[in-house]
Order: sequence, then C-alpha cells, then structure tokens
Amino acid sequence: MNSTVAVRRMGGGCGAEVSGVDLARMSDAEFEAVRGAFRDHGVIFLRDQRLTPEQHIALAQRFGPIDINKFFPADGEYPEIAEVRKEAAQTTNIGGGWHTDHSYDQEPAIGSILVARELPESGGDTLFADMYAAFEGLSPGLQRTLDGLRAVHSNHHVFGAAGVYKQQGDAGELFRNEQLTSEAVHPVVITHPLSGRRALYVNPAFTLRFEDWSAEESAALLTFLYRHATRPEYTCRFRWSEGAVAIWDNRATWHYALNDYHGQRRLLHRITVAGCALH
Repeated sequence: MNSTVAVRRMGGGCGAEVSGVDLARMSDAEFEAVRGAFRDHGVIFLRDQRLTPEQHIALAQRFGPIDINKFFPADGEYPEIAEVRKEAAQTTNIGGGWHTDHSYDQEPAIGSILVARELPESGGDTLFADMYAAFEGLSPGLQRTLDGLRAVHSNHHVFGAAGVYKQQGDAGELFRNEQLTSEAVHPVVITHPLSGRRALYVNPAFTLRFEDWSAEESAALLTFLYRHATRPEYTCRFRWSEGAVAIWDNRATWHYALNDYHGQRRLLHRITVAGCALH
C-alpha cells in the first residue's frame, strides 16, 4: 500500500476509515490503495475532503461509468449527482430502512459515493451491514440451500406511482419517473467480482421473494436472513461531519439512513457507479 494512505478498520463490523489522501488529487498509486480498501472492507469513510461537484464526478469516473439515478431528485446543474435531501419540515427521509441500492436493475450498480453538503446539528448517522460476514455466519447447510436459489428484486412498491414514497409520508414530491420502475432476478449468494468472496444478496427493501416460490413461502426464510444480517457484529455506524465522504459497495453491504433529526435540514450528494451482471 502507498505509504501516505492509512486504513483503520472500524471495530468488528464492516467498514474502515481511510486517511492520508486527498480524493480530488490522488495519484494512481493512492487511488489503487483507496480502491483496495473499498474491496477489502465493503465501505470506506474519508473525512475533511471538501470535494466540489466537478471533483465528485471525476472521482466516481475513476471507479467506473456513472449510473444516473432515474428516481432521485437531481442537482440542477449536475445531472450525474442525485440529492439525498430531507427538509426541516419533512418527517419522512430517504433510505430509512435496510437496503442495497439498485438491486432491482439487471446489472446492479457497483456502489455509491456520498458527500456531505449540509448536516443537522445532531443525528443523521448512516448504518452499514457486511454481507460477506452475514453469509459466512450461516450454517453450512443453509449456505448450501441458499447457493441454489435466485431471488426476485423490484422497485415498483417503492418508487412506483402506488409505491410507499408516493403514498406515504411527505417525501413523495421529491421522486420522479415512477413509470420507469423495474424488476430483476439475481442469485441469492453471489461471488464478488473484485474480492472473490461469497456474499448474501437479498435485502429488505427490494427483494420480493425467491424465484419459483410464492411471497408467502419466501417470507419466513427472508425474515430470518434479514434479522441475521443486521446482528451488531456485522454492522458499523458512521457519524457524518462536514466534508466527509462514504464510498460503499452495493454488492457487499447494506445501508440504513437514520431518521432522528426532525426539524433540521440534511443534504448529501450521491453519485452511483454502474455495474455488471451478478453470478
């Protein structure tokens, strides 16, 4: 690893803090160290970065092509950047439940790069869960059972015209393109293309059922997996600060935005990096 880049694991769960690097001016060697930490830890956090929108876009492009989000409100000047925004008068937030982004796409996104822009005085932390550890913590028998399954993922019930954001709470007006919702089928256990490790690939927000199973038949096993995957030893919690950046791997982690800052505004900028089919 490049000697200027330091990686400190965040306790027993997933995640690592990376220091000693300016994301806007990384050398190729420094970028490889950052990408290595991303591969090894699932989510990495870097503080005091102060990225401009242009630098945010350039950073994302070093990881891969940008996947422009169809549903989130976009920054008016930079369509590549989606706003993760909650106004002071809102009670509903975006991402307020365990999920992984874009699992409903045929080629799910590699990951996302989230930059803090405006933060509440307190609250608004983000939780992450390690899907490598979640799979590895299952019994060998259940691992073998899951290896033979595929699951149906959809966003109709979330971003669609009759979805939860349109029908409940006060965040519905932020979302767009409800006619562009989609559905996909993916293996329940994937082999990560960068690390080669096995990871659990279902999530509470977008997984509907196992392929060729009914929703009722799927419910008990999915509920067990969701409870198992969020055990404290598999998770970490990030407290945002001005200039902080989180880079997470959608194929190896879940995340959850805490909604504990009512009456305060919170704005983060997210760019998602396009991915490939999962195996």
